Amino acid sequence: MSQIAIKQVKSRINCPAVQKRTLDALGLRKMNHTVVKEDTPSIRGMVKAVHHLVEVTQL
Repeated sequence: MSQIAIKQVKSRINCPAVQKRTLDALGLRKMNHTVVKEDTPSIRGMVKAVHHLVEVTQL
């Protein structure tokens, strides 16, 4: 299965608590932190919920 790199590019300050929990679930803890995840529908849904805070690249 393919993988995607998810990088947090905007701050979580002033975001709703739901979006903060989504970033935590993705493993993103601070600005410019990058994680590599499997490209699954559940991960894509999480990324879609915080698309304005992250940058996604295919590996």
